[in-house]
Amino acid sequence: MAHKAEHAVDLETGAIVGVTVQDADEGDTTTSRETLIEAAEQVEAVQPDGNGIEEVVGDKGYHSNQSLVDLEAVGVRSYISEPDRGRRNWKNHSEARAAVYRNRRRIRSARGLRLLRLRGERLERPFAHLYETGGMRRVHLRGHANIRKRLLIHAGGFNLGLLLRQLIGVGTPRGLQGRLIAVLATLLALSRDLWKRVTPHRDLGRRISPLEAPRDRGIPVVHIGAREMLFTTG
Repeated sequence: MAHKAEHAVDLETGAIVGVTVQDADEGDTTTSRETLIEAAEQVEAVQPDGNGIEEVVGDKGYHSNQSLVDLEAVGVRSYISEPDRGRRNWKNHSEARAAVYRNRRRIRSARGLRLLRLRGERLERPFAHLYETGGMRRVHLRGHANIRKRLLIHAGGFNLGLLLRQLIGVGTPRGLQGRLIAVLATLLALSRDLWKRVTPHRDLGRRISPLEAPRDRGIPVVHIGAREMLFTTG
């Protein structure tokens, strides 16, 4: 193993917001810094007027005294599972003790437990999409830069599937199987509705059925608003 891919995922939508490829011999507490920086830059590019990343959720591999202190230093609340390390010696480490205790209180709260469960649900799907279905367990490319390009293409396809699922209810090409009739019926209804809106009725004395009557319903609009961003790394 020469490479380790790491992702930052939005827990609200399940979209991938940060992808990095780093050395496999580095620990999660070290590689998570670059991943969070990448995710913060992407979020700022999309929402320049937003608050950026405010909360981070992670598993036990990302828990360390220094990582919690660093997150608090930049104003990010942590919900990182704490491994069982036994009785701790906090002599001359009062700042780390305060950060660890605050993180411990958060993960034991109802909100912290919900976020940790949501992390397990939203994080595994991108891994399956990229590495199992996408076949990225083994790559025949040289260098982190080239591997990251391939990962970005797969991550973009995953996010596009989420967008399509939000708009039309289907997120994969195979998911359209069996729905061709429904798609054609929808297109026919829309074209008929548009035709009746732009063409006046000539036969005013003929009784118009409810199916032929013009409808006043408008086209659905997708509203996109700024929300608090919750992220996890894996």
